[in-house]
Parts: sequence; structure tokens; C-alpha cells
Amino acid sequence: MKYFLDSAKIDEIKYALENWKIDGVTSNPKHIKSSGKPFFTVVKEFAEDFKDIDFPISVEIDPHLKEAKDMIKGATEIACLSKNFVIKIPCTEQGLVAAKTLVEKGVKVNVTLVFTASQALQVGRLGAAYCSPFIGWQESAGVDCYSLIGDIKTMYQNYGFETEIIVAAVRNGKQIVDAAVIGADIVTAGFEVYKDSFYHPFTDRGLKIFTDAWDDTELGSL
Repeated sequence: MKYFLDSAKIDEIKYALENWKIDGVTSNPKHIKSSGKPFFTVVKEFAEDFKDIDFPISVEIDPHLKEAKDMIKGATEIACLSKNFVIKIPCTEQGLVAAKTLVEKGVKVNVTLVFTASQALQVGRLGAAYCSPFIGWQESAGVDCYSLIGDIKTMYQNYGFETEIIVAAVRNGKQIVDAAVIGADIVTAGFEVYKDSFYHPFTDRGLKIFTDAWDDTELGSL
């Protein structure tokens, strides 16, 4: 399974790319706001800093855009800035209309804010590069997201859709594992979520035991 970093902070992305072998990035307006930089400053940094590698970076269009024609225009303007850019389009009726046209134009599309299998089915039918079902909010509301991701995967396999499933809005290591067990293509999570998923207090406990034993053992010589 591929790991994408859900972030717009260049330092986080570079660290995770070098040290964690992440496979791509997803961003949204909230992440870009958190970076403290203007939108297009971040977008240009994405384009410049990762231009020499094959590294998909999802950039979301202006969420104020409601009509397909305006979404297409906004998406095209961003997509031309980098070969790595994947354009995030919301899963509304007009968003799906825009996605269809963009896919036909050769623009890589990530349909975002997907919450049902019926939404995901149309995303796959259109041939979008990625479908991003959000699970964090839904699990907080008691929805069985394990079943949701499984249904999407089964549908895509049934019909040979090449759209990759990005399990999004991931909040903890358990959700990462659930996505992997069900066979999702990709999970995207924040920097601290991944960092926490690598940690367990028993690892520290074991290290303390072994360190104490090491210190109490005569090393001798090689």
C-alpha cells in the first residue's frame, strides 16, 4: 500500500519523502492555510521542489466554484504548472461533470469528499486517477468505514476500473491498518498520524530492558 502525506508544509513533505518513503502528497485549502503562505506560493513550491521526481501531488481547486465550467477552468490553470499535479474535484454532480471533461482532456483527477459507495462508483466509471473516500468523520459518527472501503474495492475489481482508492481523513494507526487489510491502494494521513503509527510504548519498554542488560554486561573484545 502506498503512503501519501496529507500536508502543505514543504519541510514535512521533504522529511517524510526522505525518511519514510512516502509516495505522494494530498493537500487542501485547510492545509495550505496552516502553512501560513499564500495559496499560489505553496502551489509553486510544490511544482519547483519536486519537479525532478515522479511524485503525485493533489491540489484542490477553489471550493467556491460550483459550476462544472468554472471548475474545469480552475483545474486546467493549476494542472499545467506541474506534471506531478493531480487536481482535487469535489464529489458533487457538477464536480463529476467537470471530472469527466478533465479526464478526457488528460488531466489527472482526484475526486474528493466521497462518502458513499454510489459516489465512488461514478468516480470509477469516469476513469478518475483517484477516488478519496473520507473515513475519519464517518467513523466518528458510527459509520462502518471498513465495509465502505471494501464495497468500493469490490466494485472497482468487478468492472476493471483503474481508479486508485485513497483512504482519506485518516486519524490513527488502526485506520491505516484497516485500509491495508481491506486492500486499499493508498492511505493519506497527516505527519503526526504517521509518526504516532510508528510508535508503541512497549517498544520503549523493551529497549529500556535491553539497554539496562547491555550496560550490565561486560563487552569483551572482538
